Amino acid sequence: MRIFWRAFPAGSQHTADSSGRCAHSPQPFPSSVHSPTLVIVAGILAALVTTVLYAVWHFNKGIPGLRLWTLSFLSASVFCAILLVRDHTPEVLSVVLTQASISVAAYLCLLASRAYMGRHPLPHGYVVMVIAAVTALAVYFTVVQPHLGIRFALAGSVSGVCFLLTGHTLARGGFRNVPARYLFALVAGLHGLFLFLRPLLFRLATPEGGGGAGTGMVALLSQFVVLEATLALVMMAFGTLMLTNEYITSELRHLAEMDPLTNVFNRRAFLTLLDKAISSTRRTPSGLSVLAMDLDHFKKVNDTWGHKTGDDVLRHFVRLATGCLRKEDVMGRLGGEEFAIFLPNAGSEGTRAVAERLRAMVASQPVLTERGPIGLTVSIGATQYLPGDSSDALLQRADEAMYLAKEHGRNRVEARAL
Repeated sequence: MRIFWRAFPAGSQHTADSSGRCAHSPQPFPSSVHSPTLVIVAGILAALVTTVLYAVWHFNKGIPGLRLWTLSFLSASVFCAILLVRDHTPEVLSVVLTQASISVAAYLCLLASRAYMGRHPLPHGYVVMVIAAVTALAVYFTVVQPHLGIRFALAGSVSGVCFLLTGHTLARGGFRNVPARYLFALVAGLHGLFLFLRPLLFRLATPEGGGGAGTGMVALLSQFVVLEATLALVMMAFGTLMLTNEYITSELRHLAEMDPLTNVFNRRAFLTLLDKAISSTRRTPSGLSVLAMDLDHFKKVNDTWGHKTGDDVLRHFVRLATGCLRKEDVMGRLGGEEFAIFLPNAGSEGTRAVAERLRAMVASQPVLTERGPIGLTVSIGATQYLPGDSSDALLQRADEAMYLAKEHGRNRVEARAL
């Protein structure tokens, strides 16, 4: 997490010339006006957040990105510790450690956001090269050509980019659906933007920059920088915990609504969605069709090949069925080998075409197992919504058509009120 940068790098701004006078290259920043108390508070907060996130990650290791966020806050804690001991550390070493630690913290935050959103990680080699180059420049403007202004600008360059990219990565999914992502994205984006504007604020506040405010205003701005970083830390900590809660809630909803074997909706969730589809059909003149399906002789598959093979057969059937459906079509497992699909905005001809295509596909693509291929067929009943139908009535009529298909020899499609 990009929390702090040593806003005012330690070290003299003056060198003696040949006449013994101080040769001064105007610098917009005093050498040490930050408040150690604020840095201590920020360090304690970062350490507490790291501890809490580690505990959450320890018991929920499946949450994507959480480990990286924990490491990011840990890097921020290390950064604060380095700031507190900088007066007792060689300046070059202090510059290297602070630049590296805060750049790594910001980069880990970006990696965490990408992991949470299911995106591939960035090429680490290039990022390491960028961090090394920026750190080398900071050392150059410390030892070879001392310039605190440039060092200050370099301090926020990598971190600012990482936080802006973090905000861009998380702002997906719609605010109403996933508000936690947008809260985190807003905080990260604003913090990244502030890191780029921060050097400009200090330059404008100094006499050299035309502000004429002097050291007092710069000191005040330095404390504001630390307060902003502390606030960003707290807000990002809350954002991380909110994202954790969002993920856990989503997983629980998934477990409550989805069939764990086939990953389609379970009976309760399917009926709930069917009720909503019926309600929408009543308000608008659009068709709604339902298919009820039962795998033929499925008990024989279990008895002959075993339940594990039977599970493979069910998953195979679901893959074939979902390949025949549109994005708006909904499939559910009602129990055992019985499935149902409802097709919004589907007429009778379209419904028959989908059912026949599914039946033919199942019959022509046997299940491939270690013990050889297993032939599979399905009986399908089709019906269409009639005014006044409830979800139970609609499913009942589709079931009757499906049982009629079984009576007529299986591996066929029968329709009622279609």
